[in-house]
Amino acid sequence: MLDAYISGWKRAFDYSGRSNRGDYWWFFLANILVAIVLGLLAQLISQLSVLQNLYAIAAIVPGLPLCVRRLRDAGKAWPWIFISLIPIIGAIWLIVLLVMPSVPG
Repeated sequence: MLDAYISGWKRAFDYSGRSNRGDYWWFFLANILVAIVLGLLAQLISQLSVLQNLYAIAAIVPGLPLCVRRLRDAGKAWPWIFISLIPIIGAIWLIVLLVMPSVPG
């Protein structure tokens, strides 16, 4: 999990290539855990709420390229990321695309 998290941040500006399901979901899980820890700490120390907000914004930077690479690995083009803009069903559809198995090649 830590390797996927570090790799996600190292490839934060890399929209080329592919990322398998494991890389995507381990990064997602680690990102959620960091956000939860920051949220809990922000409850204890009021100054950390700014840090929590900054992390939430900064997490978008590696999240978008990782999602684009994951869609490419599932055999879909990058514009499929915009399906999430459709209320309710779009987010579900994107999750389905992100859990699809990798396409060879």
